[in-house]
Amino acid sequence: MDAPALWQRYQDWLYYHQGLDFYLDVSRMRFDHAFVEAMRPKFEKAFQDMEALERGAIANPDENRMVGHYWLRDPDIAPTPELRQDILTVLEKIESFTTKVHSGDIHPPGSSKFTDILSIGIGGSALGPEFVADALAPNVPPLAIHFIDNTDPAGIDATIAKLQDRLANTLVLIISKSGGTPETRNGMIEAKKAYESQKLDFAAHAVAITGEDSNLEQLAKSEGWLATFPMYDWVGGRTSEMSAVGLLPAALQGIDIRQMLAGAKEMDSATRIHNLHENPAALLALSWYFSGNGQGEKDMVVLPYKDSLLLFSRYLQQLVMESLGKEKDLDGNTVHQGIAVYGNKGSTDQHAYVQQLREGVPNFFVTFIEVLRDREGHSPQVEAGVTSGDYLSGLLQGTRKALYDNQRDSITVTIPQVNPRTVGALIALYDRAVGLYASLVNINAYHQPGVEAGKKAASAILDLQKRVIQVLQDQGEPMSLSQLAQKAGATDQIEAIYKILRHLHTNQRGVVLEGKLGEPSSLKVSAV
Repeated sequence: MDAPALWQRYQDWLYYHQGLDFYLDVSRMRFDHAFVEAMRPKFEKAFQDMEALERGAIANPDENRMVGHYWLRDPDIAPTPELRQDILTVLEKIESFTTKVHSGDIHPPGSSKFTDILSIGIGGSALGPEFVADALAPNVPPLAIHFIDNTDPAGIDATIAKLQDRLANTLVLIISKSGGTPETRNGMIEAKKAYESQKLDFAAHAVAITGEDSNLEQLAKSEGWLATFPMYDWVGGRTSEMSAVGLLPAALQGIDIRQMLAGAKEMDSATRIHNLHENPAALLALSWYFSGNGQGEKDMVVLPYKDSLLLFSRYLQQLVMESLGKEKDLDGNTVHQGIAVYGNKGSTDQHAYVQQLREGVPNFFVTFIEVLRDREGHSPQVEAGVTSGDYLSGLLQGTRKALYDNQRDSITVTIPQVNPRTVGALIALYDRAVGLYASLVNINAYHQPGVEAGKKAASAILDLQKRVIQVLQDQGEPMSLSQLAQKAGATDQIEAIYKILRHLHTNQRGVVLEGKLGEPSSLKVSAV
């Protein structure tokens, strides 16, 4: 396409939202008029599906649940007055609690104020808060936040070690809908032990964000924790940033949560419009469908050209991949849907994987995230008439052009600056795009059976470990792996037994392995 035609295509497909000062450019996705026209009936159904979802239809039939994260940023559209009031009450409770923490009305024993937050959660209970903290926390926040978002012992040790001298002034947020998520439960137990080691009362530092009447809520109330906040069964983890899961830690860091909600609400309004050209989420979904032929045949590479948005691609990995990565469609057909998401940041990636994007396997499309404002205040010139921000902008535009010239497609999302309002808008934009795309490809975006399958498999391994340890303790002499597997009633799981024993042996957990570790059949196993 020659330059005048490309310029006209840019103008034809450029979306601009005046209230948010937000731009979306899909002109470098090579769909044509015939493709767009063929997609219109699918989009009309998708728009209707989203309307039904917001009205309170059961959108997660596996769990008989509504999906209502949109109500969090606009309680007036909640399907019942009770839900509306509950959302407003929780928001007020978050703000009241935050004010009391900041003022010192709520404080740790023996100290005037909390200085730090230790947030313990995983998946949607961590990725959203981590992204928002990295993007929006002030340089000197009223409380600095730290995360335990895995069950890695060394990672837990490293996080707690950073807080060692300030543990007495640290507020702990335990975030788990059920209270039974193993990674979060493990982090809580380890945090409790750290407090006990310093003779500190954990309950006087602890807050639960959890489901109503969950095991965690019962524990928090029985031990007298500082507060509990609800996690709704109609909000999935990956869409929970505008609930107490994300709003409480954000508010405690001094982030304006009302502006986050306002930006999301305004974007939600824009993405309800039943017109492809005037709906930015629909334009994203159209582009994703085109690029991957409705089958996720190409990956989504997310390149934010702003350091503070580094974690946006990680946040989108869960939102997009957990929502869209499904084996079955709504009719029970095997479809293996999904879009793989990865990314880092520009211009760091000019020196990393952009070489492959430009000349390697064309199995992707790029989403550039452009931020117009370089910084607060004046920028010095790094050479005559040029600032560091000019270089960043030039590198984005140059990369976009170089990719397009070599038949690589891209989308460009442009925001005026990184602030609570624009971050809220970005979250809402991708929430809606995922919902629309799921309708286009006829899948349920709001359940995650694959995640549950992994949890069940992990639980089975731990049950096997208990059986193996019991056999070893009952047995008085060393035995081979095959003998051990037979006595444990698990002859079909000998590889898993070998890996369990290797892990226990390495960590000096009462297991002795004699023989060549790299030759499992040579090993003799016994208990210490």
